[in-house]
Formats: sequence, C-alpha cells, structure tokens
Amino acid sequence: MKILVTGSAGFIGGYVVEKLLKEGHSVIGIDNFSKYGKIEKSYDKHKNYSFVNFDAKNEQMLLALLQDCDHFIHLASKIGGIAYFINYAYDLMVENERLMASVMSTAINAFRTLYLKKITILSSSMIYESTTKWPSVEGDEYKIAPPMSCYGYQKLATHYWAKGAFEQYNLPYTIIVPFNIMGLGETRAIGEKVQMSGNVKLSMSHVVPDLCQKILKGQNPLHIFGNGNQIRHYTAGEDVAEAIYLSLENPTAINESFNISSPVGHTVKEVAEIIWKKINGNAPIKYIYDESFEYDVQKRVPSIEKAKKVLGFEAKVKLEDSIDKIIPWIDHQIKFGNL
Repeated sequence: MKILVTGSAGFIGGYVVEKLLKEGHSVIGIDNFSKYGKIEKSYDKHKNYSFVNFDAKNEQMLLALLQDCDHFIHLASKIGGIAYFINYAYDLMVENERLMASVMSTAINAFRTLYLKKITILSSSMIYESTTKWPSVEGDEYKIAPPMSCYGYQKLATHYWAKGAFEQYNLPYTIIVPFNIMGLGETRAIGEKVQMSGNVKLSMSHVVPDLCQKILKGQNPLHIFGNGNQIRHYTAGEDVAEAIYLSLENPTAINESFNISSPVGHTVKEVAEIIWKKINGNAPIKYIYDESFEYDVQKRVPSIEKAKKVLGFEAKVKLEDSIDKIIPWIDHQIKFGNL
C-alpha cells in the first residue's frame, strides 16, 4: 500500500508512520512543523518514506501527493492538553475546521478521480465529554448532549464531515477515537501560554508527562488539579498505531468509528503514585489539590468491544510499561532545556 499521512512529524504521527513502514508500506508524510518547530524523526531517511513540508490546507498540493495513494490518514490538527485547548479555543476551531474542509474536499476528489480507497480520521474521546452513562459506546456521540468545550465540539464535527462526505459522495471512511494517548515525542508547543502547577511550568497539560516532569523536578508536595479521582484510560501510542493499521484494509471497518483504549482505568492519584514510586522509591507522597480546569471531565470510560470484534484489536501496552519509557524521555527533555 501507499499511504499519505498528515501530521507525520507529530506525536501520534510518529507512531503511525513507524508502524506503516515496519509493515512494509510506502508512506508520504506531510507536516508544517507548526506545533513544535522543525524536528527529526527516526524514519526520515527510510527508503519507503518521503516527506513534504507544507500546510495541509493546500488542496492542490494534497491532490498531487494523492496521485497513486491507496489510503489517506488525517492526523494533523491543533491539539494539546486541557490548558492548551482552553487557551486556544477559537484558534483550534478555526484551524482544525479549515484543515477538515481541505482534507475532505481533496479526499472526495481523489476518491472520484484517482485510486484512493478510504480516508481515516483521528477523533478524540472528548466527543463523549457530556455523557452521563458509562462505558461510552460508539454512536453515543450522536445521542448525548454535545461537548461543552470547543475542542470536543470540533472533534465531534469531524464525524459529521465524514458522514456527510459519504452520504453525498460515497467517500468511505474510518474514524479512530483514542482515549488519552501517552508515549514519547511530546514537548512544549511553540507559543504555548504559561500554565503553572505549583512551582513547575506545565508542558502539555497531559497527565502522565506532566506528572513525570513535576516529580523529576522534585516537586513536593505534588500539585494535582482537582481531587485526583478523575478516571482515565491511558492508551499507548503504539497501540493506537496498531489499531489504525488493522482498520486500513478491513472491509468491515468502512464507515465505522472505533474506541481505541486500554481496558484498565486509573485515577490521577493512582498514576501519580506509580510515577512517584518509580522515581522516588518508597518516600512518602503528599498532595496539594489545585483548582481544576473548567472542562476537566471526571470520568472517561470506553467500551472497547467493537474494536475487539471488528478489528481484532486489544491494547497490549500496560500503563506501567509506558511510564518506564516516558520517565527517561521527560528527563532527557528537562536536561536539554525543552521543559
């Protein structure tokens, strides 16, 4: 297969491109380095990988790159943790909607005139932000109240973009809905507003890397937002990439969405204690509870039966194993002044 991937130099893109290349496919990656600036990836010089530095809103360029592609994976978007999507609520909406308009219009064109089989779109568990029942099942997003955050609402809109493109132009799609992706590759975004947590400047406002940063920097007592009982299902980037790969050529994945998640949930305090013990051993942990963010959803619990049944997907990477990789990554970033 030949596959075009937007956001190929990003955090999630790194895992997806690596997986596709490992499986022997040809990948064209596009990214404009708008979030982190120019960065190098381990696969940049891979014989089956070619990279183009440009903005995915350029439909003419997109169509040219899709000339002989079988699949189109759209990962590019303005995205970040909770502080990021509060501070940039309008910019996220505008940029991501412009991207969707460009990407979907080009995909429709490529499907009708070229060889494109399907578009795969990355959504977010924030589409279930307003749910009052758990676990969240695919399709609930159309039945529950819409998300209150602009970010969640925009991610919900991607489902309607795909739905509309199929209804009018028969463009096949698959939507991947990951829950709390964790892994390597995240650092402070360009232009990100300062968000303090005690004496530490947050990087992504994502739970796992920011807890690692605070504990590595010696914060004690440890600051956490809210009461620490918020439940999340933390999912490794490599598991998300595996799910995307399994969905590409699966005919039963066409025009479907899939929750992709670890089956095990943890509270924020449970995650903090795992990281604390790995760094500080049996030293006692104390907390300071700071005011929570406005859109800090207290419970995100996915149904994962559909992905298991249709894709044959089950998350394999345990939270503890991911943390063992993330801690040295964050430590490295701190030492080089990136965090």
